[in-house]
Amino acid sequence: MENGAARTAPPVIVAIDGPSGTGKSSTSKAVAAQLGLSYLDTGAQYRAITWWMVTNGIDIDDPTAIAAVAGKPEIVSGTDPAHPTITVDGVDVAGPIRTQEVTSKVSAVSAVPEVRATITELQRTLASAAPAGIVVEGRDIGTTVLPDADLKIFLTASPEARAARRSGELKGADVHATREALIRRDAADSSRRTSPLAKADDAVEVDTTDLTLAQVIECVVTLVEEKRAAK
Repeated sequence: MENGAARTAPPVIVAIDGPSGTGKSSTSKAVAAQLGLSYLDTGAQYRAITWWMVTNGIDIDDPTAIAAVAGKPEIVSGTDPAHPTITVDGVDVAGPIRTQEVTSKVSAVSAVPEVRATITELQRTLASAAPAGIVVEGRDIGTTVLPDADLKIFLTASPEARAARRSGELKGADVHATREALIRRDAADSSRRTSPLAKADDAVEVDTTDLTLAQVIECVVTLVEEKRAAK
C-alpha cells in the first residue's frame, strides 16, 4: 500500500512481542515503512535508561537506588522507521546503548517496577500520538503496554536460530555463548514480577525459525492489512 493511501486508512496499532533474535526489530521497521506507520523500539528505551544508570554510577544491583532516579533521564524516541533515533537528556545514544555492558545490565534495570511504569507511560504517549498508527515492538506490548492494540503478534524461533542471528549482529560473537546468554535473558524476562515476557492470549504467533526475513515481513504486512481492512 502506498503511503498516500495509508494516510486515508484508519490508524492501526500493532504490537510485536517476542524474545531477542526472533527478528522483531528488522520486521517491525520494514512493516512500518511499507505501510506508512510510525515505529517504536521499546527495547532501545530500556537500554537508554540502563545506559543512563551506568553512566551516572547508579548501583545496578540495588533496585531501590534505581527506583529513586527512574524518572530523572529524559528519553526521546524518534518514530520514523527509516531513521529511528533515541536521545537521553539531548545526547544521541543509539550507539552506546548497544554495548555489551548495557546489554548485560538491561534485564536488571527493566525489572524495577518504577522503571517499567516510567517507560510504559512514555510508550503509550507515543502510540496515541502516531497519526497513521504505529508498530511497537518489545516484550510486554500486547500484554501490558498496549493491551487494546488492534493487532498483536508474538514472534518465536528456536534458541539455535536466534543465537545464530544475534551472533551475526554482534560481530565476532561466539554462537554458543550467545545462545546461553539469550536463554538467561529469556529466563530473567519471563520470570520478573512486573510485566514479564509473555504471549498475549489474543496474539498471533509466528515461528520465524525456518522463515527468511522477507517471508516474516510479508506475513506480518498481510496480517496488518487484513486488520486494517476490517476496521
